[in-house]
Amino acid sequence: MSKFQVGDRVLVLDDEFGGVVASAKAEQITIITDDDIEIEYNESELILDQRFKVDRVVVKEEVPIQKGKKRQVSRKKSKEIPAVEVDLHIHQLVKSERGMDAYDKLNTQMDTARYKLEWARKERIPKLVFIHGIGEGVLKKELEFLFDRYSDITYYDADFQKYGRGATEVYIYQNPK
Repeated sequence: MSKFQVGDRVLVLDDEFGGVVASAKAEQITIITDDDIEIEYNESELILDQRFKVDRVVVKEEVPIQKGKKRQVSRKKSKEIPAVEVDLHIHQLVKSERGMDAYDKLNTQMDTARYKLEWARKERIPKLVFIHGIGEGVLKKELEFLFDRYSDITYYDADFQKYGRGATEVYIYQNPK
């Protein structure tokens, strides 16, 4: 029995890429890379990718609908994948703010935002919500400047009821033209 299951995210040892397990037979594991290339590996050449826990698959669920006693019809209902939240409040990013001036704090926040945006693009995650707070709007303006540099994303204010005015939602187009 293999330690990997179909759908697991794995990394290839001694290499800089990974993929999703497509099939697992004995010790032979077939993965599909992020570039849609199918490669077969021995189980000992792979490890589970524990960097993130985001369910990227849209799950279709059967929902039975009954109309009288005639017949039963089913309709597929897709579940919306929630956006990954990235809290950019400085106390969430560093252990201690002591000794940091405003410039250092802003750079730490922007480095985190840039890293998470690149990570989401690489992992093909469609939505991120950057929680920046209201404040004086400096971080929000810097984030907008960063987002404008990418042609494959759009951004807009996140859900007001959930985040108020202190968050920006980013949508990453998976197949840019």
